[in-house]
Amino acid sequence: MIRKKVLVTGGAGFVGSHLCERLLNEGNEVYCLDNFFTGQKQNVVHLLSNPYFELIRHDVTTPFFIEADEIYNLACPASPIHYQYNPIKTMKTSVMGAINMLGLAKRINAKILQASTSEVYGNPLVHPQPESYWGNVNPIGERSCYDEGKRAAETLFIDYNKQNNVKIKIIRIFNTYGPRMHPNDGRVVSNFIVQALQNQDITVYGKGDQTRSFQYVDDLVEAMIKMMATPNEFIGPVNTGNPDEFTILELAEKVIKLTGSKSKIVYKPSPSDDPLMRKPDITLAKKELNWSPKVKLDSGLIKTIDFFKNTI
Repeated sequence: MIRKKVLVTGGAGFVGSHLCERLLNEGNEVYCLDNFFTGQKQNVVHLLSNPYFELIRHDVTTPFFIEADEIYNLACPASPIHYQYNPIKTMKTSVMGAINMLGLAKRINAKILQASTSEVYGNPLVHPQPESYWGNVNPIGERSCYDEGKRAAETLFIDYNKQNNVKIKIIRIFNTYGPRMHPNDGRVVSNFIVQALQNQDITVYGKGDQTRSFQYVDDLVEAMIKMMATPNEFIGPVNTGNPDEFTILELAEKVIKLTGSKSKIVYKPSPSDDPLMRKPDITLAKKELNWSPKVKLDSGLIKTIDFFKNTI
């Protein structure tokens, strides 16, 4: 068996650690790169005994050199509380990280996948969001460092492909949840679960009628692997998300029920530029990747709740 050498940036993060695990299980040699700003060693500690796994502390804003067949570029804080903490650093991670990893891919002739985001659609005026939609993004708002950083990264990927024939893949990830989410990352699923398990008030912003689509992490990893395996001519972008749509209030009620919590729901004003709707059109993923999400929200939440019970 020929082992592929695979580099995963942001590999000790929530999604990255699940991807590293899957790649190892498939018989690959995995280099996990992380600066541990939001990634955590405990996410990959169970992989350290595998001789084909290597953990490297490094920040993608500075160049990195290695031999690899494939690169998954996941490095970037993805929750508002973390990416707004240092917005200049967030922008640098998206833009300089893309430049450095694309430069590496060009030098070593590796295939490279960019983990982009549904945030490139901003507060969408089209519903659900297809890949052809250009988005409605505020370039100078609270969330701009992340939204515009990811948009700029997509531009860089496309231009490296056109100008230098770098083999690229772009996926746009919609809300994802599951075990190993950071308990303090400010994302709605982890927030609600942590609050419910501690019988604290569950905080809903606005009226709770804004909608989200929640994708379990295993479904996302499957989409990433399938996207990387597509022919070189197909570069994306491709939406990966679960088209089942729920209001934030429905999610809060589900979490209270599944945890058996005594929490009450309290309402606070909506943060600025918070999208009112999020739902992926996954027609392209079904056609090109033969992929659609398998895990229903209730069963994914149960697994995530079990994880948080053991960590908080």
